[in-house]
Amino acid sequence: MRPGSFTILLLAAGLGIHATASARAVEPAAACDAMASHRYDRDRPEGIAGNTSIAKTRAAEAAKACAAAAQVKDAHRRMHFQLGRALEFEERYEEAAKEYEIAANAGSSAGMIGVAVLHVHGLGLPQDWAKARDWFEKAAAAGDPIGMANLGSVYGGGMGVGTDMAIARQWFEKSAAAGYSEAMFQLGLMDQDGDGAPKNEGSAKAWFEKAAAKDHAGALLVLGEYAEQGRAGDKDEKAALAFYRKAAELGDEEAAAAIERLRCPFSLKDKDGKPAGRVCFDGKK
Repeated sequence: MRPGSFTILLLAAGLGIHATASARAVEPAAACDAMASHRYDRDRPEGIAGNTSIAKTRAAEAAKACAAAAQVKDAHRRMHFQLGRALEFEERYEEAAKEYEIAANAGSSAGMIGVAVLHVHGLGLPQDWAKARDWFEKAAAAGDPIGMANLGSVYGGGMGVGTDMAIARQWFEKSAAAGYSEAMFQLGLMDQDGDGAPKNEGSAKAWFEKAAAKDHAGALLVLGEYAEQGRAGDKDEKAALAFYRKAAELGDEEAAAAIERLRCPFSLKDKDGKPAGRVCFDGKK
């Protein structure tokens, strides 16, 4: 099993009576959406791209905006979820848990996942796999693909339950059908490693290609390895480089190292045996 498999994944204001009050109410909500919305939150408004992480340098600013937005009368539940995210990135876990719970109890599947993940890691809430699984199941029942994928990880990794690859695959397939790239990637790993079924690199490659089409960096890295090694197809270093470059652009450090290895395969040493550079074949250093 490739390292990182079966891991648990992390995750409009009402108007006032007066125009000035309305402007004050809308501004923090817009700022909260811009800084703390999650790419896969099903409550995310159209036109807001969302993100999968919040830079630590911006977490306090996001928390301030989301706290103001969450305090507005009839604030949307996502403001509490997004406040929870910002607080989590500030490592203020107990406060994050309270906000996630408010969102979850209001029907936010993203909030449900937030509560579950904190239970998994024992951050701000007691570590409790049964409660975590219960919240993941609620999120999955609400149609959330991350909840489904996390249930796949729970059963695939035997986290608080007996390992059951058949159930894991069922949840990953449901999540993948809902368009979640991480579930596609996990299905690729299962087929590649023979988890619960015979190894099938052709099927694995097909899943990696689906995930890569959604800019999944891990899938792009693996496709680069497949092309470089000639797995489930012919060797093709040009294609491998293309996959690695796209993965590197998405922040994958292994892919960046692979690019240098292919571009500059020979190292040079000085007379004392110390590294003195590399020989590259494309005119770049």
